[in-house]
Amino acid sequence: MSILLTRDTQIIVQGITGREAINLTRENLAYGTKIVGGVTPGRAGRDIYGVPVFDTVAEAVAANAKKGVKVTGSIVSVPPSFTQDAIFEALDSGIRLIVVVTENVPRKQVAQAVEYAEMKGARIIGPNCLGIISPDECKMGGVGGPAANTRQAYKKGTIGVMSRSGGMTTEIASTLTAAGLGQSTCVSIGGDAIVGTTYAELMPFFEADPETEAIAIYSEPGGRMEAELAEWVATHRSRLPIVAFMAGRFMDEMKGMRFGHAGTIVEGKEDTTAEKIKRMEAAGISVAERIEEIPGLIRKRLAERKR
Repeated sequence: MSILLTRDTQIIVQGITGREAINLTRENLAYGTKIVGGVTPGRAGRDIYGVPVFDTVAEAVAANAKKGVKVTGSIVSVPPSFTQDAIFEALDSGIRLIVVVTENVPRKQVAQAVEYAEMKGARIIGPNCLGIISPDECKMGGVGGPAANTRQAYKKGTIGVMSRSGGMTTEIASTLTAAGLGQSTCVSIGGDAIVGTTYAELMPFFEADPETEAIAIYSEPGGRMEAELAEWVATHRSRLPIVAFMAGRFMDEMKGMRFGHAGTIVEGKEDTTAEKIKRMEAAGISVAERIEEIPGLIRKRLAERKR
């Protein structure tokens, strides 16, 4: 199985006539994702790689409903100033999985969108993310790049992957694949300080998936997500072995420095890599020194669980 999306997921692309969105559409279609519509106001009647373009999300959803197709997902690729409106439009049209690839969305607008999604019972991945993939089934976003590269890096299996970095999502998956460990679902959650879904919020989905047997995480300095994950794992006594890689350990001696993403600003002791590693290990999460150690640690944890 997989979480959040399957081979039957039907999606639209908001901002589909933009340059980045056109590339995303091509890559996702080539991977097998069912893109059933696109939205760009004023561009109705056109098509992008055979995908019909509509003026509004409501029109795209209604047109597919007439054909018996239920749209459940959307990739949002619009300028930052229009992103919140695009998310609201999707939510008001009944879409319940929204992947926001746009960068530089104002924090306040992201927080408001996340709150509205919670009210609607929906899930936002991102912003500033590469998306989500269930290998050999479906992907939403730029994760993995071109379809040929995606198929090489990602293979169907039982390891869930969560990462704040889009590129490292693929790096971890590729490392697992090379070691003979396939993935159930891989999620690039986004590198901003505020994102729609955190590690801890993804855990119940992986926990409920009978085919996910372990989780690999790529982590960075800054923010509270690792502490929240450790608390969730300890509180719920998670059945899943978790192996994390913590990047940027050098930053503990460089207070206030930003490392790659907006969410990686160390503001206090709790944000440091040393403190994060301490919290995760206390919750039973194994921490790898190098990414190539992840497969071996996962196999070790799985073997221990079977004893």
